[in-house]
Amino acid sequence: MVDGDNQRALEDGIVTDLKDRMTYGSYLDLDRLLGAQHPVSRPEHHDEMLFIIQHQTTELWLKLVLHELGTARDRLAADDLRAALKHIARVKHIQEVLTQQWSVLATLTPTEYAQFRGDLGNSSGFQSVQYRAVEFALGNKHERMLGVFRDHPENLALLTAEWERPTLYDEFLRYVARRGLPVPRVVLDRDVREPYREHPELIPVLKEVYENPHEYWDLYEACEELVDVEDNFQFWRFRHLRTVTRTIGRKVGTGGSSGVDFLRRALDLTFFPELYSVRTEIG
Repeated sequence: MVDGDNQRALEDGIVTDLKDRMTYGSYLDLDRLLGAQHPVSRPEHHDEMLFIIQHQTTELWLKLVLHELGTARDRLAADDLRAALKHIARVKHIQEVLTQQWSVLATLTPTEYAQFRGDLGNSSGFQSVQYRAVEFALGNKHERMLGVFRDHPENLALLTAEWERPTLYDEFLRYVARRGLPVPRVVLDRDVREPYREHPELIPVLKEVYENPHEYWDLYEACEELVDVEDNFQFWRFRHLRTVTRTIGRKVGTGGSSGVDFLRRALDLTFFPELYSVRTEIG
């Protein structure tokens, strides 16, 4: 009910005495969360708040992606493909949000960013341990990245655990093998600490799945879900590249990288190469 003053009346059952109760703010730890934005520019530049919140929200979503990828791998290892696909589907939706977020940061013009970029020092998204952990979980492992976090034990432990753990693709292919398909031993026995590299001898196995979808419908669906994850990740990389290009042009990155050229080379990385190569062999 809305009264004549254009106000919605509070229902009698709504709790308004919050003393000694768990509240929305206390459950979400909002005092700490909303107090975690600390601009360093002096005088404080208006647009630095946008820059901070964009990256903080990205890190929150990456935390959830890691949470979901971890459980998806556990479910695959337990032969529960349907449950694993539920977690993978959630990852896909998170990826869409992460990609859309770049449009917010893209409202930051070169002139505006230049006024506080120098205050950021050498801080850079390159140093995001959660982003690296997601890459590791999907197959783009790089042992030298561990050294970036050698002075931060918690971050090093997180990334080392992902470096040593089988990737999402590893667990999927092990599951495929347990289903009776002839996944090559070189794939099943590979050193999971190494970046995943294409194995041409796996392509006939995936071709069998793709050419017999009625017999292997769940595996067929899972393959396409993994392709969606990789496509989404590449869309995110590309959107990142374009946002950086429109904001700083070809300047060197704050972390010392070559900037857009460094980001562009990431577009050549792949997580599930045979799922793309098999398409050439179908039909």
